[in-house]
Amino acid sequence: MEAILDGFKKAIELLFSLDAEIYHIILLSIFVSLASTLISTLFAVPIGIIVGTKNFPLKRLVVRFIYTMMSLPPVIVGLVVFLFIARRGPFGYLGIVFTPTAMIIAQIILVTPIITGIVYNGTKEKGEEIKRLAKTLGANRLETLFLLIKELRINIFTGIVSGYGRAISEVGAVMIVGGNIRGHTRVMTTAIAMLRNQGDYAMAIAIGLVLLFLSFIINSLLYNFQQGD
Repeated sequence: MEAILDGFKKAIELLFSLDAEIYHIILLSIFVSLASTLISTLFAVPIGIIVGTKNFPLKRLVVRFIYTMMSLPPVIVGLVVFLFIARRGPFGYLGIVFTPTAMIIAQIILVTPIITGIVYNGTKEKGEEIKRLAKTLGANRLETLFLLIKELRINIFTGIVSGYGRAISEVGAVMIVGGNIRGHTRVMTTAIAMLRNQGDYAMAIAIGLVLLFLSFIINSLLYNFQQGD
């Protein structure tokens, strides 16, 4: 109990300490998670809508693949990405191993199937009805797409929030491809894992509380944005 109370105290101190290293960890965590979620959304939403509204050969196989990807173990994703971008890998010439870019790539692979699957499920249930409505209104393909996005905004929002939650809480993949390098690729989740291994439970709890607080703030902003629509 004492460690928990000490953790709360240190969490408050961290937020008001203006310590450069702590704020670098916090800002990098937010940047990597939001960037990967945003990029994933750009790919996942159209794919989810297309798969949910179109009939094509091997559709069942594609859907099963999406569902399988939704539960990918992060350490496997991290290992695969690392092997591709490592010095001897096919993309080693890019020199992005142990960088925030590598962390974003790993998180995109983890987040995209989650958003795609949630959008697909919503489209599968409501897509045909929305398309019939669009046809009745004389909408063209582009207008139909915008109508689908508007009517499926709750599902899309749910997918984005779920994807962001996966990204901000992920540790295995970013640890492998980022290396948890101090002042460069250390984020809150990898810092917590390191502090736990070092036995600094109070500081680990403090950063964990900061992580929860920031997650609450960002999710609240996303919720308010969605409500405003």
